[in-house]
Amino acid sequence: MFSRKHTIAGTNAHKELQLTASRRTEAVASFVQQRIWLHERLYFHSSDLSVYNILLPLIIKQGSLSIERIRSIVLTLIEQHSVLRTAVRFNPQSNQIEQYIQAATDDMYSFKHSRGISTSEQLDRLLTNESIGKHFDIETGRVVRCHIIQRSNDEHDHLLAEGDLVAITFHHISFDNSSLKPFMEAFKKACWTDRHKKPVSSIPQYIDFTLHEQMMLADTRMDSKMNKARQFWFNVMDSYDWSRIRQLVPGKTDIKQIRSGRGFSTAFSINQHVADAMMLCASLNNITMFTLSLSCYYAFLFKLMNDDDLCVAGNIANRFVQETKDMIGMFVNLVPYRIKIEPNEPFDHLLRKVQQLSSNILEHGCLPYQHIINSYDQREQQVLPSTLFHYESLMSSITQNNKSEATTDKGTVFGIYFDRDRSHGNGTVLFDLSLTIAHDHHSQSTECFLDCSADIFHHQADVDLLANRFLHMLTQLFGSSMTDDPMHNQSSMPISRLSLILPEEIEEMQGVIFCRLPNIENEASASYAQTRIWLDERTPFDSCKSQIAAYNMPFIYHLFPNHTLSVQQLCNALQLVLAKHESLHTSLIFDTKENLLMQRIIELNDNHNKLFTLIESTYETDEQLHDIMHDERRNTQHFDLSQGLVFRYHLVYYKEISPNNLLSDKDVIIFNFHHIIFDFSSINIFLNDLNQAYATSQVSNDDNTTLRYFDYAAIEQQMSMTGASMFWRDALHDCKLDQPLLLPFDRYRLANEHQTGHTTTISFDFGQDLSYDFLTHASSNNISLQHLTFAIYFFFLFNLTNGQTDLCVGMNINNNRYRDELKSIIGLFENIIPLRCQLDPHWSFHQLLKHVRDVATSSMKYSYFPLQRILNQYSHISKHALLDTSLEFISYKSSIDNNAIMIGDSQLVPGSFSFNTNDDRALIVSDFFLSIYRDLNMNQLSCTINGSLDLFNRETVEKISQRFHFILHQLSASMIDNQVKKPMHELSLILSNEQYLMQSLNNTQMSFSSPPTCIHHEFVYQVMKHPQKLAVELDEQSLTYCELLYCVQILSLHLINKYVVVPGEIICQCVERSLSMVIGIMSIEMAGGVYCPLSPRDPQHRLHTLVKQTQSRLVLAHWSTKSMFNDGIVSFDIGSILTYNDVTSDIDVDRLSSITVTSSDIAYIIFTSGSTGVPKAVR
Repeated sequence: MFSRKHTIAGTNAHKELQLTASRRTEAVASFVQQRIWLHERLYFHSSDLSVYNILLPLIIKQGSLSIERIRSIVLTLIEQHSVLRTAVRFNPQSNQIEQYIQAATDDMYSFKHSRGISTSEQLDRLLTNESIGKHFDIETGRVVRCHIIQRSNDEHDHLLAEGDLVAITFHHISFDNSSLKPFMEAFKKACWTDRHKKPVSSIPQYIDFTLHEQMMLADTRMDSKMNKARQFWFNVMDSYDWSRIRQLVPGKTDIKQIRSGRGFSTAFSINQHVADAMMLCASLNNITMFTLSLSCYYAFLFKLMNDDDLCVAGNIANRFVQETKDMIGMFVNLVPYRIKIEPNEPFDHLLRKVQQLSSNILEHGCLPYQHIINSYDQREQQVLPSTLFHYESLMSSITQNNKSEATTDKGTVFGIYFDRDRSHGNGTVLFDLSLTIAHDHHSQSTECFLDCSADIFHHQADVDLLANRFLHMLTQLFGSSMTDDPMHNQSSMPISRLSLILPEEIEEMQGVIFCRLPNIENEASASYAQTRIWLDERTPFDSCKSQIAAYNMPFIYHLFPNHTLSVQQLCNALQLVLAKHESLHTSLIFDTKENLLMQRIIELNDNHNKLFTLIESTYETDEQLHDIMHDERRNTQHFDLSQGLVFRYHLVYYKEISPNNLLSDKDVIIFNFHHIIFDFSSINIFLNDLNQAYATSQVSNDDNTTLRYFDYAAIEQQMSMTGASMFWRDALHDCKLDQPLLLPFDRYRLANEHQTGHTTTISFDFGQDLSYDFLTHASSNNISLQHLTFAIYFFFLFNLTNGQTDLCVGMNINNNRYRDELKSIIGLFENIIPLRCQLDPHWSFHQLLKHVRDVATSSMKYSYFPLQRILNQYSHISKHALLDTSLEFISYKSSIDNNAIMIGDSQLVPGSFSFNTNDDRALIVSDFFLSIYRDLNMNQLSCTINGSLDLFNRETVEKISQRFHFILHQLSASMIDNQVKKPMHELSLILSNEQYLMQSLNNTQMSFSSPPTCIHHEFVYQVMKHPQKLAVELDEQSLTYCELLYCVQILSLHLINKYVVVPGEIICQCVERSLSMVIGIMSIEMAGGVYCPLSPRDPQHRLHTLVKQTQSRLVLAHWSTKSMFNDGIVSFDIGSILTYNDVTSDIDVDRLSSITVTSSDIAYIIFTSGSTGVPKAVR
């Protein structure tokens, strides 16, 4: 069967196997045949379609031919090419899939004859059915079908004439696209061949390729082609997460194994200008159009899937053996093109990676797909990637209208029929997402075909939208002017900056029509903001501990001196305002059947006072008034959402209730709202309407056309917001949303521990000079003050978290009225959005400021996207840590005379809304919350820092506020001295008193009466001197010197005996503050080791980096820190040896005494913070 072809190379040259005819009729199936056989049964067995049909329609261009002659030609082809009559089935005896060549009989292929096909629609339907119908039985070898399509309707007409078709369909298990050329050559010969002429048996058949493939795989030489391929694919797929191979939709894990095979397709052309730029890019980078097209597809998938480890299926012709190039059969091997995207690298970096990958795959693509996945326990499932890429050169494609013709001995001319519309495919798909790019080298045009599974994409519009996104991305890469720098975009644009958001989606909210909805009367779903507030009140706080309201919004006013207001007239005006703004008498009830929070309007009735609470009280002292105001802000009993009691009206008289029903300047008016129906911007709308109602006894309102908050909430629920959804998925790519920032907590919250919601609040004013410096810097550099304060906050967090560079916090959007129609509605228009800053420690503050400005500006464009919908894109995360740290920037006008509010002829003056009230009982959802306030009238800045008392001591929050104030002064000084371009690491959070303390601690120059000695020797001396004195104390725990020495000796001997610690060896220790920490330090010193402390608050990857840098082979840990070291790092729990009951009481003191350590040896090393780069060890 196989002959040996000797090479003339050196004496060590190996002999190459050559494919020859074996005359075998049975053999194991080829790996490609096995893959197709298994896929049909594993994935598509329940489908009523066939995804493995290959249609070859031939049209008679000239002459005529009898139907009988056509059947004879087809039978000749089947007889000469045994693969067209080969059965593939499972053999239970051998437990393998095998192929069996069947006899060439008349019933070995399917035949059908259709007459009267006169219209193009009829023909297209018929050819589509040929493409998708289940016509074959591969178990019996029926893998070919011949369908005669005759335009004539005459039943006695047995001659095919010009325009009639012969549609030959193959099962893919026996035929691939590269078989087209040899098939057409065989068809030409068959047209001239005598039917009874026997085929030449010496010509190799497909079964011989199968045997050759088995021999190649059995070659065990290290340098054999297959062994080299195995090693290559092992390296390519190493560490790949195979569970993600079919996760085309991010976060979706419930993908069904059984597929319908149905799909949607679309065809589209690439703009000629873009196509020209692509060819220029390929030429300048010396790459193929295949490499460039695949790189574009990778970039598209990265943005679409939000995944940087991509695995795309590709087809390899796999006709490496010369004899197979002219053979009919299925040779195509499926290979996984796996690549890791580096988002911040430019596009040309991706081009080089793909070029190298595709070149290597072409060399090693002969290894069957089953062998590629076999090393990763995926062979049993025969798992397929979710997406495929295919590139066609139209010069050799089946889609090209070439001149491949066949002429019979009677002069009849056959040609391939190309007039079918490929714009929407045939309705079947093999992969979830497939992209075919076909480039015509003659016309220099490029056409694309996108096929999507209906199991994932449910509408044709979804596929058309994907195509538009792909074209939009290509425009970003290659749409620059050819006369300028044509390669600038392609070479320099980082992949992360590409966007799939279409231009019309950027302005998607402009197309939304906010109007009164006639089909909604008194009931609608709550808005996203209302739902968030409702859930916050019920879920985050421990009701047993928290008796403080978080969402009461009292607004306090008093009258200008000598001005008065009528109490009755004011109450009547309030009734009119409530009648106009239905949100002020709206109940919120959770519908258990619909699993939805609903809002319902409480209808006005004769007893209007039920819709809001009117309270009258008196005060005589400021303390009494303060208590009343505090009660309005914190009392949880003032509102009842289920009854629609969401507004409260409180009149506080000075000394006594007015006998004449008039309010004077010493009286206080409190309007109190529940936040679920009211935001800060609503107060201006409320007061304007109240003024009109008081003065005229009416308010302007059209019940039939006025937009209500009800309508806004209902419309918001229906909006798709596709552009915003894609933006936020892109913005939060690879963000660890479940990992909180490493703030200096005093304690940690357990997984099942409830929040009390209690916070400590520290407030301070920036002062006139500091405010002026920041306002001036913002104005002179054409940036907003908000962006400047955000940049300061991120710089502060960078230092506070000990150098975290990926910082994501929640930003409160307090006035989210993004459309003019919403600016006259009372309601809750707030949102929380993530604000993510990925900074470089080497940046200057000026660079950080530019980055924060860009991020904040782009984020604000999509601030209308509800927080719930952002988080729903990461439904696999149970706790979203980004909400634990928040910030907000609020501009307001202080209470000066020109800010007074008119009610009729009287002026209301806002009560002093002090932002500097340090109230430790305040409630807040975030663990750490920074608020920056700007007084627009005074041009002054102030700050409030809130810290959860569940995690922080008040002293810690005070220290944090001092550091923030300190960094403000440093940055202000840098701005004045024009030093904002200095690296950020040159600025420090260390306070002046701490710097002095550090200098004192570092002043270690001391005079000893005796010669210098080792640390552990001095420790033993102190034990001998004061054995019963306290040596170490922590909270309620303590050890005497004698007890401490005993523990140290036990642990030291354990290190020496079990871990063979030798003098000078670095031993790391990562423990929380405890007695064990001291025991560990002294034990390392007594064993002769070098102590290296590690912080449990550092991220795991940093700890691993430090251990690797020290080359330490052992880490002493606690039970709480041991889990941080699980990747090949040996860790030992100190507590396990100290609590071990069988520890011997006989301590080998002589063993410890024999350890040779001198005072000149290194005792410990510590690491720098690493804020300027890689942490450095200091002795």
